[in-house]
Amino acid sequence: QVQLVESGGGSVQAGGSLRLSCAASGRTYSSYGMGWFRQAPGKEREFVAAITWGGGSVSYADSVKGRFTISRDSAKNTLYLQMNSLKPEDTAVYYCAATRGLRTVATAYNYWGQGTQVTVSS
Repeated sequence: QVQLVESGGGSVQAGGSLRLSCAASGRTYSSYGMGWFRQAPGKEREFVAAITWGGGSVSYADSVKGRFTISRDSAKNTLYLQMNSLKPEDTAVYYCAATRGLRTVATAYNYWGQGTQVTVSS
């Protein structure tokens, strides 16, 4: 019952920044958590960051901690991922997803967006 649409992807030079957005619509619940995942060609989908709407609890993958910031605007039902100091290895399709609680594995998520491409060149 939740629809997710990502935006904000694009191409950037190494060291640059991008901000991804994920707009949620449909039936949402205060207990839901939302996360960002990414998938590069030939690799498994990996966890990036997650946040709970109610308590504001956050979790980050070690690979992005200190560089990326996840946040949400509950009034707008929108999730954000601020990405700074981007590296070529950050190149991937980025997906937002929704579940109940704070989860860090893709299989725990019930709803997914279509993804947005992020390309970081050196």
